[in-house]
Formats: sequence, C-alpha cells, structure tokens
Amino acid sequence: MNKTEWLDRYARDSESRLLLGRVLDQEQRCRQRGIPTHTAFLSPAEQAVSADLLMAAAPGAGVLFGGYEGAERQLWGFLPDWLEPELWQRGEDCPLCALEAKVPAGAGLSHRDYLGSLMGLGLTREKLGDILLQEDGAQLLLLREVQPILLTQWERAGRWPVTLRPISLEELTPVPGKVKAVRATVASPRLDAVVSAGFSISRSRAAELIRAGRVMVDHRPWEKADKLVEPGAVLTCRGLGKCVLRSAGGESRRGRLILELERYI
Repeated sequence: MNKTEWLDRYARDSESRLLLGRVLDQEQRCRQRGIPTHTAFLSPAEQAVSADLLMAAAPGAGVLFGGYEGAERQLWGFLPDWLEPELWQRGEDCPLCALEAKVPAGAGLSHRDYLGSLMGLGLTREKLGDILLQEDGAQLLLLREVQPILLTQWERAGRWPVTLRPISLEELTPVPGKVKAVRATVASPRLDAVVSAGFSISRSRAAELIRAGRVMVDHRPWEKADKLVEPGAVLTCRGLGKCVLRSAGGESRRGRLILELERYI
C-alpha cells in the first residue's frame, strides 16, 4: 500500500493523520538516504498508534527512546543498517539531550510550573520530553536543537530564578512513581470490572466512562466494556489517572477471579 492508503487505515482523525504522516516521512527518509532520522517527542497514546502503523507498514523499523528506561515521552529514531541503537543513543547523532535546572531551596515547584515557564519561551510540547522533579530543581529531556534557546533565554520558573547546566543522559536520576496496591475479586477480567477495581468506582460508572471514550488500554482507546484485559495491561482514564493490572489468577472462596493491580497516586 502507498502512504495515503496506510494513513486511511490507521489515522483516527485529522490530527493523528498528520502525526502518522510525519512518522512515515522520517522512516522513508532514513531508508532512502541511509541516514539516521527521528520524530519529535510523542505522548504514550501517540507512540501506540504510530507503533501499530509501523508494525504493519515497516516491520522492524524504528527505535523508541526517551533518554532513560521507562521514559513516558519518547521519540522514534530510524537508523540505517550501519548504526546500532546503543551507539546512536549515546552518540552525536542522538537528537536528545538533558539539562539540570536548579532553583532556590524551598521553591517547591511542580511539573506544571516548569512546563508553563518553558512553554512561555515559545517552545511546543513536542520539543520537550519528561521533566524529572528533584528536591532542588528538575532534570529535563529535550531536543538538542532547542537547548541553546533554554541556555540563553530561560531565567525563571514561576517567580524563582533558574540555574542551568547541561548534563549527560547517564546523570539522569528518575524517581519511580508512587503506587498503591489494589486487590479485588471479579467474575471475569472484563474491562468494566477491571476499571471499577483499579479506580475504586462502581461498575456502572466504569462502563459509562468506557462508552464515553475516556478509558484507554495500553494507550489505545477501547469503547467496549466486555473486552478481556490481560495481565500487564496499562489502563488510563481521563480524570482518574493510571493503573496497571499486575496479575489475574487464583480464585476466592466464592469462586471469583483475584486481581492484583497497582494504581499510580
């Protein structure tokens, strides 16, 4: 199939069509010119839909990378045969870089504070990766092309002065997210039952959210409440957050399936 046919099949709307078109353009540019290419940073949902497309249109093409293992925002890197992913990630061709931002003790800035000040410089979200909060500041992942802008123009976050220094990706110190263990019993691992257990809401409310398109499984929309959820699946719900189904096995005394989940708090 040609590009238009692939987009017709996988694009959900005009916005995703534009995104997927850019992904295919970078994959084709790498293949035709034999040079490493990359996309901008993508959200988990954008990563999922583009991964589905690439799996069908260009199997084996592309490496997702966000600067460290477990990064939420990542980009696609397309590499010629002569370049190994590990060398690309640590070499001059890697489009990612990192900055450390220090603020005065007690500033207590949030993720939103840092992001808002960066967007105030005219940067778009696709230029920025994860923001890792520290006790005395934050570590930021960004496209190398915008690093000079931050080093010369970013002076304050909120009302606090910012001191910047470039750091290597090896210096990143991500902190695991806080999770709450949840244990529940259900008749079957249907999506509405798992959402109900994971987010501590009624099953009818869970079904309502699913029908409204507010629930995603592995960052893909799913509007059928009877979908069976496999262990390891990541469930997100707008307004409620994220949880992971860790296991679904064993029976309670009443013969119901035992679920073990982790909810991010």
